Amino acid sequence: MENDSAFVAPEGVYSVTEEHKPPLVPASSSSAQLHPTRLSTVTVHFNPSKHASSPGFAQLLGANLNKDSRRDKEREREKDRDKEKHLPENRSVSSSDTPDDTLTSPDATSPQMTTAQDLVAPQEPHHMLFAHPAVSGKKKPSSSKPKHNMRTTSSTFITRMQSVEGLNKILASKQGEVTFMFYNSGKTFLWYEVGAKAKEPLTRISFSAFPTCHDVNTLTASPERLDVIIGFHTGDLVWFDPIASRYGRLNKQGSISSSPCTAVRWVPASTTLFLVSHADGTIIVYDKERDDGVFNVPVPTTQTSTPSFLQSNSHSSQNQSQPAAEWDPLTTMYVTVPPWHPEANVSGGIKADKGAAKNPVSHWRLSKRAVVDFAFSPDVKHVAAISEDGCLRVIDAFAEQLVDCYASYFGSLTSVAWSPDGRLILTGGQDDLLTIFSPWEQRVVARCQGHSSFVSAVAFDALRCDGRTYRFGSVGEDNKLILWDFSSGALHRPKLQHGHHPRVSMASSVSLAAAYRRGTGSATQLSTPRYHPAPSRNEVSAVQPVLVKHIEADMLGCLTFLSRALLTVTKYGHVRMWVRPLVIPGNPRRRTYGRHPLSISDLQDVV
Repeated sequence: MENDSAFVAPEGVYSVTEEHKPPLVPASSSSAQLHPTRLSTVTVHFNPSKHASSPGFAQLLGANLNKDSRRDKEREREKDRDKEKHLPENRSVSSSDTPDDTLTSPDATSPQMTTAQDLVAPQEPHHMLFAHPAVSGKKKPSSSKPKHNMRTTSSTFITRMQSVEGLNKILASKQGEVTFMFYNSGKTFLWYEVGAKAKEPLTRISFSAFPTCHDVNTLTASPERLDVIIGFHTGDLVWFDPIASRYGRLNKQGSISSSPCTAVRWVPASTTLFLVSHADGTIIVYDKERDDGVFNVPVPTTQTSTPSFLQSNSHSSQNQSQPAAEWDPLTTMYVTVPPWHPEANVSGGIKADKGAAKNPVSHWRLSKRAVVDFAFSPDVKHVAAISEDGCLRVIDAFAEQLVDCYASYFGSLTSVAWSPDGRLILTGGQDDLLTIFSPWEQRVVARCQGHSSFVSAVAFDALRCDGRTYRFGSVGEDNKLILWDFSSGALHRPKLQHGHHPRVSMASSVSLAAAYRRGTGSATQLSTPRYHPAPSRNEVSAVQPVLVKHIEADMLGCLTFLSRALLTVTKYGHVRMWVRPLVIPGNPRRRTYGRHPLSISDLQDVV
């Protein structure tokens, strides 16, 4: 059954049931190479439509169902208010803004956590990034919406917007789980419903700049609103709600950073915070509720051989007369906090006006080369960032500290993903390899050989990851779609050669788990080495592919696993949907496995 629109995997046949070709054929490949297509998806639950034209049997008998339902809703609200009264006042953004049912429900695009308590380490100071002081111990009633109407805007940044006829009626008729996808092609941004087989997008927007990355907030997604952040090659950011056709702009005209945006991610479990990586080697933390502020970032001097933590130095970074401290990007990250940052207020002893808080929330300089992509761990405590200098950096997002830095085998890294249980990090790179890291054990677990050109994207298939076996996929510039199966048993069988001493990094560095047991943020921990060179080929086990499918198309650029299908996208914007052979029965819910590596027996107890 192998052909251009189908392939046979061990679990069955995948076949193409829908595809969308790019709206315009590029005149040259330079546009696609510089600004390739990126894809983001979100699943929204639509309630069944209520038809009031035909009264039900209960209404004919005189039962007032509307009043009963209102009373039930009022009782539920009272219960929620009582629960909030018993919660601690000093709650972080990531725990207070996240309902429990959202955390436990499986999501096809971005794995979530299982319990709100796992989101925040209790020993973390309350002035850190994800722990802004709560107002009166209550969470915000509702987040604001974008200010400007995209249909009537006079901005030259937005050149045109087209929506399908009867968009509101189409959305009102939806029922059950509906998956939407967004992707960029050239200067166009498109919104489709996955599986609808529509010839035209729900909305098509043309900009004067090239969109380079985007992300949808899965926490606020509902039939009434979708919060989408779009990054551009000019550094501009657009906060867009396609349902209301409203938008807002951040980092307007590069007021904070004029470097091209390379990736953008909403902070999981937050309705307002998101991170943006730039081509100048930085990651900037934004709040969509804030306006842009005046922010000058000093450029650190050349790297030194002695690691040093520079967060304390960065508090006075607004004083341009003070020279920037020396910085080694392989062992530290250079954090610059604006004067309205909570930590700057605490350490500086000056109380800034809370109402004057602006963007950015914080500024991280990771590398002298571009940050290509980054991903949050399932428990939101860590960020895995990759850059053109060939390094994978694991960052403690709460403490804003670099935990570890791993070198690639060769060349730049191009893609990164966390496993659904948080035990593994997967990267792809210009060495034509996929590399599996274990951040808890601080080592390279295995390398995957199968591509004959640069790897463009990697992703885990959460439906086929059970804590013992991990299914993940990759696409590359060799137009290969490859599926891989990795057994966690390899974690306990490191490949050692004759005369090979155990890895030095295991003994010389504080492990990720030990860092949390001791408490993060101490100068003692940060004085230990953080850089881990790449092991040689004969030190690491090799994983062979389960399936290799060559797709006749332009260079593949993206791969996304959904609950019912997987999506492949070329760098020009040709989208294909491959339907899964069947639904896996009895698949356990994904869980978060805490702060330390678990054995197979522990995982069996959990699931």
